[in-house]
Amino acid sequence: MAEIGKYNTLAIIRETDNGLYLDGGEHGEILMPKKYIDAGLKERGEADVFVYTDSEDRLVATTEKPFACVGEFAYLEVKASSRFGAFLDWGLAKDLLVPYSEQRNKMLEGKRYWVFIYLDLLSNRVVASAKLNKFLDNTPPEYSRGQEVNLLIIEETDLGYKAIINFEHTGMLYKNQVFQPIKAGARTKGYIAKIRSDEKIDLLLEEPGYEKVDAISEKIIAELEASGGFLAISDKSSPEMIKAMFGISKKNFKKAIGGLYKKRLISFVSDGIKLLKK
Repeated sequence: MAEIGKYNTLAIIRETDNGLYLDGGEHGEILMPKKYIDAGLKERGEADVFVYTDSEDRLVATTEKPFACVGEFAYLEVKASSRFGAFLDWGLAKDLLVPYSEQRNKMLEGKRYWVFIYLDLLSNRVVASAKLNKFLDNTPPEYSRGQEVNLLIIEETDLGYKAIINFEHTGMLYKNQVFQPIKAGARTKGYIAKIRSDEKIDLLLEEPGYEKVDAISEKIIAELEASGGFLAISDKSSPEMIKAMFGISKKNFKKAIGGLYKKRLISFVSDGIKLLKK
């Protein structure tokens, strides 16, 4: 049976002037309009298509690719709004509706928002919701400190950046612990800093503790080699300068150069650090 709002491989049943009709199983025949038919499609006997409802709520198959499918989060732009809700550009001819009841606040034309795409079982329409918490896992989080996770940065707050973790939970990246450019809409790797007693999750973009130092050390050595063996930066340099050069905190920079010094790979000079010859 064809899955609405997802990609399907469907058998071709018959051809008409309007296009090809595909076998949608319990959904019956699904039209694939003529404009999507390529020369070899009929010979293959089946079509790889995305299935959704058109403006008249009829099931239709397309070879166009939406920005996201049912069951996924997406960061989409509002193209228009009406008495029904906000309409988002999701890469298809028909825009994606966010009903007013599924908006946290009024969604504004030209702005981008994180939404969850789902199938309204009453209407068989693919729609979206900006009330993301409805679609997250409510079970207690079971992450460990330092665990690498996938993050969706969903909004900036006074404290920092709120993120969805592994498409299941939410957490917070605090501004005073972010040492690289980031903004709402970004997808990035992150790390679990800790899980609080109230089950709220603190996040980091850098791996916590000494686990990250080796990677930073490698970067420092690479920069030294590219700069002829000297960098005008040290543990006395400002956090801003260190962040601009390496995209890391001063704390992690000091750990890394301390380790390199102990291994006799660098020396400290009056105005920076120097790479020692092997």
